[in-house]
Amino acid sequence: MLGYVIRRLWHTLIIAFAAVSLVFVITHLIPADPVRAMAGPHAGPEQVESLRRQWGFDRPLVDQYFIYFRELLHGNLGRSLLTRRSVLADLTDYFPATLELSAVAILFALALGFPGGLMSAWKKDKWPDHLTRVGSIAAVSLPSFWLGIMLQVLFFKVLGLLPVGGRLGIGEIGPSHITGLYVVDSLLTGNGQALASACLHLVLPAFTVAASFLAVVTRMVRSSVVEVLEEDYIRTATAKGLTFRRVLLKHALRNSLIPVVTVIGLQIGFLLGNSFVTEIVFSWPGIGLYGGRAILNLDFPAIMGVVLLLTLGYSLINLAVDLIYSKIDPRIRY
Repeated sequence: MLGYVIRRLWHTLIIAFAAVSLVFVITHLIPADPVRAMAGPHAGPEQVESLRRQWGFDRPLVDQYFIYFRELLHGNLGRSLLTRRSVLADLTDYFPATLELSAVAILFALALGFPGGLMSAWKKDKWPDHLTRVGSIAAVSLPSFWLGIMLQVLFFKVLGLLPVGGRLGIGEIGPSHITGLYVVDSLLTGNGQALASACLHLVLPAFTVAASFLAVVTRMVRSSVVEVLEEDYIRTATAKGLTFRRVLLKHALRNSLIPVVTVIGLQIGFLLGNSFVTEIVFSWPGIGLYGGRAILNLDFPAIMGVVLLLTLGYSLINLAVDLIYSKIDPRIRY
Protein backbone atom coordinates (compact mmCIF):
# COMPACT_ATOMS: atom_id res chain seq x y z
CA MET A 1 0.00 0.00 0.00
CA LEU A 2 2.76 2.46 0.93
CA GLY A 3 4.60 1.80 -2.31
CA TYR A 4 1.42 2.40 -4.29
CA VAL A 5 0.82 5.72 -2.51
CA ILE A 6 4.39 6.84 -3.17
CA ARG A 7 4.08 6.00 -6.87
CA ARG A 8 0.78 7.88 -7.12
CA LEU A 9 2.26 10.93 -5.39
CA TRP A 10 5.16 10.87 -7.86
CA HIS A 11 2.66 10.71 -10.73
CA THR A 12 0.81 13.64 -9.16
CA LEU A 13 3.96 15.75 -9.21
CA ILE A 14 4.54 14.88 -12.88
CA ILE A 15 0.95 15.84 -13.75
CA ALA A 16 1.25 19.11 -11.83
CA PHE A 17 4.53 19.91 -13.62
CA ALA A 18 2.95 19.23 -17.02
CA ALA A 19 -0.17 21.30 -16.23
CA VAL A 20 1.80 24.30 -14.97
CA SER A 21 4.20 24.10 -17.92
CA LEU A 22 1.32 24.09 -20.38
CA VAL A 23 -0.38 27.06 -18.70
CA PHE A 24 2.95 28.91 -18.52
CA VAL A 25 3.49 28.57 -22.28
CA ILE A 26 -0.12 29.46 -23.15
CA THR A 27 -0.24 32.56 -20.92
CA HIS A 28 3.07 33.87 -22.25
CA LEU A 29 2.20 33.29 -25.91
CA ILE A 30 -1.22 34.93 -25.98
CA PRO A 31 -1.30 38.38 -27.68
CA ALA A 32 -1.58 40.37 -24.46
CA ASP A 33 0.80 42.44 -22.37
CA PRO A 34 0.38 41.97 -18.59
CA VAL A 35 2.89 44.73 -17.88
CA ARG A 36 0.90 47.27 -19.88
CA ALA A 37 -2.29 46.17 -18.09
CA MET A 38 -0.55 46.52 -14.73
CA ALA A 39 0.95 49.93 -15.54
CA GLY A 40 -2.40 51.39 -16.57
CA PRO A 41 -3.48 53.39 -19.62
CA HIS A 42 -1.64 56.58 -18.61
CA ALA A 43 1.83 55.04 -18.14
CA GLY A 44 4.54 56.13 -20.55
CA PRO A 45 6.89 53.83 -22.49
CA GLU A 46 9.71 54.37 -19.98
CA GLN A 47 7.50 53.36 -17.06
CA VAL A 48 6.28 50.26 -18.89
CA GLU A 49 9.83 49.17 -19.75
CA SER A 50 10.93 49.80 -16.17
CA LEU A 51 8.15 47.58 -14.88
CA ARG A 52 8.97 44.96 -17.51
CA ARG A 53 12.57 44.76 -16.27
CA GLN A 54 11.45 44.81 -12.64
CA TRP A 55 9.13 41.81 -13.10
CA GLY A 56 11.50 39.91 -15.41
CA PHE A 57 9.28 40.02 -18.50
CA ASP A 58 12.12 41.44 -20.58
CA ARG A 59 13.97 38.09 -20.46
CA PRO A 60 13.56 35.39 -23.13
CA LEU A 61 10.66 33.00 -22.57
CA VAL A 62 12.99 30.03 -21.91
CA ASP A 63 14.81 31.98 -19.19
CA GLN A 64 11.51 32.99 -17.58
CA TYR A 65 10.40 29.34 -17.64
CA PHE A 66 13.49 28.00 -15.88
CA ILE A 67 13.55 30.86 -13.39
CA TYR A 68 9.90 30.20 -12.50
CA PHE A 69 10.47 26.48 -11.86
CA ARG A 70 13.67 27.12 -9.98
CA GLU A 71 11.77 29.38 -7.60
CA LEU A 72 8.87 26.91 -7.51
CA LEU A 73 11.21 24.17 -6.22
CA HIS A 74 12.01 26.50 -3.32
CA GLY A 75 8.32 27.03 -2.53
CA ASN A 76 8.10 30.43 -4.19
CA LEU A 77 5.07 30.74 -6.49
CA GLY A 78 6.00 34.24 -7.55
CA ARG A 79 4.38 37.59 -6.84
CA SER A 80 0.91 38.54 -8.01
CA LEU A 81 0.84 41.38 -10.53
CA LEU A 82 -2.54 42.47 -9.19
CA THR A 83 -2.17 42.30 -5.40
CA ARG A 84 1.64 42.78 -5.38
CA ARG A 85 1.78 40.03 -2.74
CA SER A 86 3.21 36.54 -2.75
CA VAL A 87 0.92 34.17 -4.67
CA LEU A 88 1.39 31.59 -1.91
CA ALA A 89 0.18 34.13 0.67
CA ASP A 90 -2.83 34.97 -1.52
CA LEU A 91 -3.74 31.30 -1.96
CA THR A 92 -3.41 30.76 1.78
CA ASP A 93 -5.86 33.61 2.39
CA TYR A 94 -8.40 32.67 -0.29
CA PHE A 95 -8.36 28.87 -0.19
CA PRO A 96 -10.14 28.40 3.20
CA ALA A 97 -13.24 30.14 1.83
CA THR A 98 -13.35 27.77 -1.16
CA LEU A 99 -12.69 24.77 1.08
CA GLU A 100 -15.54 25.75 3.40
CA LEU A 101 -17.95 26.34 0.52
CA SER A 102 -17.00 23.05 -1.16
CA ALA A 103 -17.29 21.07 2.08
CA VAL A 104 -20.80 22.36 2.77
CA ALA A 105 -21.81 21.74 -0.86
CA ILE A 106 -20.53 18.16 -0.61
CA LEU A 107 -22.51 17.63 2.60
CA PHE A 108 -25.64 18.97 0.89
CA ALA A 109 -25.14 16.69 -2.10
CA LEU A 110 -24.44 13.53 -0.10
CA ALA A 111 -27.11 14.14 2.54
CA LEU A 112 -29.79 14.58 -0.14
CA GLY A 113 -28.34 12.48 -2.97
CA PHE A 114 -28.07 9.13 -1.19
CA PRO A 115 -31.62 9.13 0.25
CA GLY A 116 -32.97 10.41 -3.07
CA GLY A 117 -31.17 7.70 -5.04
CA LEU A 118 -32.28 4.95 -2.63
CA MET A 119 -35.87 6.17 -2.72
CA SER A 120 -35.76 6.26 -6.52
CA ALA A 121 -34.40 2.69 -6.66
CA TRP A 122 -36.93 1.48 -4.08
CA LYS A 123 -39.84 3.04 -5.99
CA LYS A 124 -38.50 2.19 -9.43
CA ASP A 125 -40.79 3.31 -12.29
CA LYS A 126 -43.23 4.91 -9.83
CA TRP A 127 -43.94 8.57 -9.25
CA PRO A 128 -41.06 9.15 -6.73
CA ASP A 129 -38.64 7.73 -9.31
CA HIS A 130 -40.07 9.89 -12.10
CA LEU A 131 -39.99 12.99 -9.88
CA THR A 132 -36.38 12.36 -8.89
CA ARG A 133 -35.41 11.82 -12.53
CA VAL A 134 -36.97 15.09 -13.67
CA GLY A 135 -35.38 16.99 -10.79
CA SER A 136 -31.94 15.50 -11.52
CA ILE A 137 -32.11 16.38 -15.22
CA ALA A 138 -33.18 19.92 -14.37
CA ALA A 139 -30.38 20.37 -11.81
CA VAL A 140 -27.71 19.16 -14.24
CA SER A 141 -29.06 21.28 -17.10
CA LEU A 142 -29.32 24.61 -15.26
CA PRO A 143 -26.20 26.81 -15.59
CA SER A 144 -24.76 27.54 -12.14
CA PHE A 145 -24.58 31.30 -12.76
CA TRP A 146 -28.28 31.42 -13.72
CA LEU A 147 -29.31 29.26 -10.76
CA GLY A 148 -27.30 31.44 -8.38
CA ILE A 149 -28.88 34.66 -9.68
CA MET A 150 -32.40 33.19 -9.49
CA LEU A 151 -31.80 32.07 -5.90
CA GLN A 152 -30.56 35.57 -5.04
CA VAL A 153 -33.68 37.14 -6.57
CA LEU A 154 -36.04 34.74 -4.80
CA PHE A 155 -34.52 34.45 -1.32
CA PHE A 156 -32.96 37.91 -0.98
CA LYS A 157 -35.03 40.33 -3.04
CA VAL A 158 -38.47 38.71 -2.93
CA LEU A 159 -38.54 36.81 0.37
CA GLY A 160 -35.78 38.63 2.25
CA LEU A 161 -34.73 35.44 4.02
CA LEU A 162 -31.09 34.97 3.05
CA PRO A 163 -28.16 37.31 2.30
CA VAL A 164 -27.18 38.00 -1.29
CA GLY A 165 -23.47 37.24 -1.03
CA GLY A 166 -20.21 37.43 0.89
CA ARG A 167 -19.09 35.37 3.88
CA LEU A 168 -20.47 37.79 6.49
CA GLY A 169 -22.81 40.75 6.55
CA ILE A 170 -21.63 44.33 6.01
CA GLY A 171 -19.98 45.64 9.16
CA GLU A 172 -19.86 42.24 10.85
CA ILE A 173 -16.54 41.11 12.28
CA GLY A 174 -15.34 37.61 11.52
CA PRO A 175 -14.17 35.16 14.19
CA SER A 176 -10.56 35.04 15.34
CA HIS A 177 -8.45 33.40 12.65
CA ILE A 178 -7.52 29.81 13.47
CA THR A 179 -8.27 27.70 10.39
CA GLY A 180 -9.73 30.34 8.07
CA LEU A 181 -13.03 28.42 8.01
CA TYR A 182 -15.56 30.81 9.54
CA VAL A 183 -17.92 28.11 10.77
CA VAL A 184 -15.13 26.14 12.43
CA ASP A 185 -13.43 29.21 13.86
CA SER A 186 -16.75 30.50 15.24
CA LEU A 187 -17.34 27.18 16.99
CA LEU A 188 -13.80 27.08 18.39
CA THR A 189 -14.00 30.64 19.71
CA GLY A 190 -17.65 30.47 20.83
CA ASN A 191 -18.67 33.36 18.59
CA GLY A 192 -22.38 32.64 18.13
CA GLN A 193 -23.13 35.77 16.11
CA ALA A 194 -20.41 35.06 13.55
CA LEU A 195 -21.50 31.41 13.40
CA ALA A 196 -25.12 32.29 12.61
CA SER A 197 -24.11 34.83 9.97
CA ALA A 198 -21.57 32.49 8.36
CA CYS A 199 -24.12 29.67 8.13
CA LEU A 200 -26.75 31.94 6.56
CA HIS A 201 -24.27 33.25 3.99
CA LEU A 202 -23.28 29.68 3.08
CA VAL A 203 -26.76 28.42 2.18
CA LEU A 204 -27.30 29.93 -1.28
CA PRO A 205 -23.77 29.56 -2.74
CA ALA A 206 -23.39 26.04 -1.31
CA PHE A 207 -26.71 24.92 -2.79
CA THR A 208 -25.78 26.47 -6.14
CA VAL A 209 -22.48 24.59 -6.20
CA ALA A 210 -24.13 21.36 -4.98
CA ALA A 211 -27.06 21.32 -7.44
CA SER A 212 -25.40 19.46 -10.32
CA PHE A 213 -23.35 17.34 -7.89
CA LEU A 214 -26.56 16.34 -6.09
CA ALA A 215 -28.22 15.34 -9.36
CA VAL A 216 -25.29 13.17 -10.45
CA VAL A 217 -25.04 11.43 -7.06
CA THR A 218 -28.78 10.75 -7.00
CA ARG A 219 -28.85 9.24 -10.48
CA MET A 220 -25.68 7.21 -9.88
CA VAL A 221 -26.94 5.77 -6.59
CA ARG A 222 -30.23 4.91 -8.24
CA SER A 223 -28.71 3.15 -11.27
CA SER A 224 -26.11 1.25 -9.20
CA VAL A 225 -28.62 0.05 -6.61
CA VAL A 226 -31.12 -1.01 -9.29
CA GLU A 227 -28.38 -3.05 -11.00
CA VAL A 228 -27.34 -4.73 -7.74
CA LEU A 229 -30.96 -5.53 -6.84
CA GLU A 230 -31.08 -7.84 -9.86
CA GLU A 231 -28.27 -10.07 -8.54
CA ASP A 232 -28.93 -13.62 -7.32
CA TYR A 233 -27.76 -13.02 -3.74
CA ILE A 234 -30.33 -10.23 -3.38
CA ARG A 235 -33.11 -12.59 -4.43
CA THR A 236 -31.73 -15.15 -1.96
CA ALA A 237 -31.78 -12.64 0.88
CA THR A 238 -35.34 -11.67 0.00
CA ALA A 239 -36.38 -15.35 -0.15
CA LYS A 240 -35.01 -15.85 3.38
CA GLY A 241 -37.59 -13.39 4.64
CA LEU A 242 -35.54 -10.21 5.02
CA THR A 243 -37.51 -7.04 4.51
CA PHE A 244 -36.86 -5.12 1.33
CA ARG A 245 -35.68 -2.11 3.33
CA ARG A 246 -33.02 -4.20 5.10
CA VAL A 247 -31.92 -5.82 1.84
CA LEU A 248 -31.68 -2.39 0.27
CA LEU A 249 -29.66 -0.76 3.05
CA LYS A 250 -27.48 -3.65 4.22
CA HIS A 251 -26.77 -5.63 1.06
CA ALA A 252 -27.54 -3.58 -2.04
CA LEU A 253 -26.14 -0.20 -0.98
CA ARG A 254 -22.70 -1.41 0.11
CA ASN A 255 -22.17 -3.47 -3.04
CA SER A 256 -23.16 -0.55 -5.25
CA LEU A 257 -20.72 1.93 -3.69
CA ILE A 258 -17.72 1.39 -6.02
CA PRO A 259 -19.17 3.25 -9.05
CA VAL A 260 -20.85 5.77 -6.74
CA VAL A 261 -17.56 6.60 -4.97
CA THR A 262 -15.86 6.94 -8.37
CA VAL A 263 -18.41 9.50 -9.52
CA ILE A 264 -18.29 11.33 -6.18
CA GLY A 265 -14.50 11.66 -6.44
CA LEU A 266 -14.72 13.02 -9.98
CA GLN A 267 -17.48 15.43 -9.00
CA ILE A 268 -15.54 16.72 -6.00
CA GLY A 269 -12.64 17.52 -8.32
CA PHE A 270 -15.05 19.20 -10.73
CA LEU A 271 -16.56 21.06 -7.77
CA LEU A 272 -13.32 22.98 -7.18
CA GLY A 273 -13.36 24.26 -10.75
CA ASN A 274 -17.11 24.86 -10.79
CA SER A 275 -16.79 27.18 -7.80
CA PHE A 276 -15.27 29.88 -10.08
CA VAL A 277 -18.62 31.03 -11.46
CA THR A 278 -20.49 30.65 -8.18
CA GLU A 279 -17.91 32.60 -6.19
CA ILE A 280 -18.06 35.45 -8.68
CA VAL A 281 -21.88 35.54 -8.58
CA PHE A 282 -21.97 35.55 -4.77
CA SER A 283 -18.81 37.66 -4.24
CA TRP A 284 -17.39 34.76 -2.29
CA PRO A 285 -13.72 35.53 -1.49
CA GLY A 286 -12.29 32.16 -2.51
CA ILE A 287 -9.95 30.70 -5.10
CA GLY A 288 -12.59 31.08 -7.82
CA LEU A 289 -12.95 34.81 -7.30
CA TYR A 290 -9.18 35.20 -7.01
CA GLY A 291 -8.57 33.16 -10.18
CA GLY A 292 -11.27 35.03 -12.10
CA ARG A 293 -9.72 38.38 -11.27
CA ALA A 294 -6.28 37.03 -12.18
CA ILE A 295 -7.52 35.96 -15.62
CA LEU A 296 -9.22 39.28 -16.30
CA ASN A 297 -6.09 41.22 -15.28
CA LEU A 298 -3.56 38.93 -17.01
CA ASP A 299 -1.99 38.08 -13.65
CA PHE A 300 0.18 35.21 -14.92
CA PRO A 301 1.81 34.17 -11.59
CA ALA A 302 -1.60 34.04 -9.87
CA ILE A 303 -3.12 32.04 -12.74
CA MET A 304 -0.34 29.45 -12.55
CA GLY A 305 -0.65 29.28 -8.77
CA VAL A 306 -4.37 28.55 -9.02
CA VAL A 307 -3.77 25.91 -11.72
CA LEU A 308 -1.12 24.23 -9.56
CA LEU A 309 -3.42 24.19 -6.54
CA LEU A 310 -6.39 22.76 -8.46
CA THR A 311 -4.23 20.16 -10.20
CA LEU A 312 -2.78 18.91 -6.91
CA GLY A 313 -6.22 18.92 -5.30
CA TYR A 314 -7.83 16.94 -8.12
CA SER A 315 -5.02 14.37 -8.18
CA LEU A 316 -5.05 13.88 -4.41
CA ILE A 317 -8.83 13.41 -4.45
CA ASN A 318 -8.45 10.67 -7.07
CA LEU A 319 -5.80 9.01 -4.90
CA ALA A 320 -8.13 9.13 -1.90
CA VAL A 321 -10.91 7.53 -3.98
CA ASP A 322 -8.62 4.67 -5.00
CA LEU A 323 -7.69 4.04 -1.37
CA ILE A 324 -11.35 4.05 -0.34
CA TYR A 325 -11.99 1.27 -2.87
CA SER A 326 -9.97 -1.17 -0.76
CA LYS A 327 -12.05 -0.33 2.30
CA ILE A 328 -15.34 -0.87 0.48
CA ASP A 329 -14.39 -4.03 -1.41
CA PRO A 330 -11.97 -6.40 0.41
CA ARG A 331 -11.08 -8.02 -2.92
CA ILE A 332 -9.24 -4.87 -4.02
CA ARG A 333 -5.59 -4.77 -2.96
CA TYR A 334 -2.74 -2.53 -4.00
